Amino acid sequence: MLDRTARLRQLSEVDQDLIRLVQDPRFHRWLEQVNATGGCAHPVHLTGSTTTRDSGTGEILHHYDTAEEPGERLLVRCRNRRATVCAPCSRLHADDTFHLVRAGLVGGKSLPAEVRDRPRLFVTLTAPSFGPVHRVTANGERCRPRRNADPCEHGRSLSCPAVHDGTDALVGQPLCPSCYDYPAHVLWHANAGRLWKAFTDNLYNHLAARTGRTRSGLRRTVRISYAKVAEYQRRAAVHVHAVIRLDGASGPGDPPPIWATTDVLAPVVRTAAATVRLRSPYSRAMGEQELRWGTQLDVRPLRAFGDHGGLADDAVAAYVAKYVTKGAADTSAGLDHAVTGPDSINAAPLSAHVQALMHTCWRLGGLPELEPLRLRAWAHTLGYRGHILTKSRVYSTTYAALRAERADFERSAPDVAEEPDAITEVQWRYVGSGHSPGAALIAAGIAEDQAQNREISRAETSGSEACR
Repeated sequence: MLDRTARLRQLSEVDQDLIRLVQDPRFHRWLEQVNATGGCAHPVHLTGSTTTRDSGTGEILHHYDTAEEPGERLLVRCRNRRATVCAPCSRLHADDTFHLVRAGLVGGKSLPAEVRDRPRLFVTLTAPSFGPVHRVTANGERCRPRRNADPCEHGRSLSCPAVHDGTDALVGQPLCPSCYDYPAHVLWHANAGRLWKAFTDNLYNHLAARTGRTRSGLRRTVRISYAKVAEYQRRAAVHVHAVIRLDGASGPGDPPPIWATTDVLAPVVRTAAATVRLRSPYSRAMGEQELRWGTQLDVRPLRAFGDHGGLADDAVAAYVAKYVTKGAADTSAGLDHAVTGPDSINAAPLSAHVQALMHTCWRLGGLPELEPLRLRAWAHTLGYRGHILTKSRVYSTTYAALRAERADFERSAPDVAEEPDAITEVQWRYVGSGHSPGAALIAAGIAEDQAQNREISRAETSGSEACR
């Protein structure tokens, strides 16, 4: 008979780690920590203490120290929004995004319910064409049928009679990679933030012109609020979904003037986007590039309370929340981590088109005149360096406020730190992240259980509301 140590050595690394974990006297406390993080796939490990004292007497009101915790450390969520990195934290981030966007549409979370009656639009802005690409077709329609079309200067045909469905790997790939304007694509991504700023400035200017008011006079009467999310298309170009709302000059609590309606705002959005013209930084290698929005622009009104036309508020909030958890890697339009050079780009499991965009970022990033764009640092996102979701200051609540509200709800003990005479001393230090193999298996099970419980709860809640 083999002794216990020899038998353990015959087990897999995961099984050995599971046995080590469950035999630890503090296993139940460790399990509580993993449950508290929602089964986070890559928790952050902290060590330290928090002490709250009465400022007058010096009496210790509360003290917490990780010395008594398993491994003398506390696990906290990684809070990564990408589902490919940490599914539990991405689901939580999506829920927060849903409530953040929804509050700006229907009120709540410190916003008045009257915002639901304001002029509101759901707008999609796209990138311009950088060259013909294969596209998804429907109802037997062919991709790019061009009868008797001459080949391009590189000898490739610019016609494609095929029918592509959404799973076809050719969709989004250039018909001729040599003709495709890769530098323009990368520089457009790098300046997408400037393009959005120019668009929002144009909204005020064009709204003033359309209503016969001065620009300064208009800004004293209305305020444009928004929340937007960036999404990678199949051609690896970002497009922007945005909720735009008109308020009075003071923000959500102030109604806009009577003349400020959805019918007035919709055409202004179209002209404001169409007239944006910017220039990229000058480079002796390629001169200047004109930066503009694409011609494909979608503007839809949002349904007001009691109205049957337009998009539903909850549907829009859910749509935005869905895309905020996706990174470049989810659409095979990049990676979720930075690259270190051409060799790491070549080794990435990406299409030749996406690799060419990343190589262009790396090459242009070496030009001194383009150094401020930090293209090499953002080569893994194809030069796009903006946040996936951004909003104007008074559109809605903030992620920080939502997290604080959730923490207050989950906290069982009263928060003595909020007492006016309390002083809190904190000493925390980062000591690692992630799970051991066995711990990762347990965390994944906890995350799956919590996700199922959440779906069951939602289904029961929807059923109860339907019966009312």
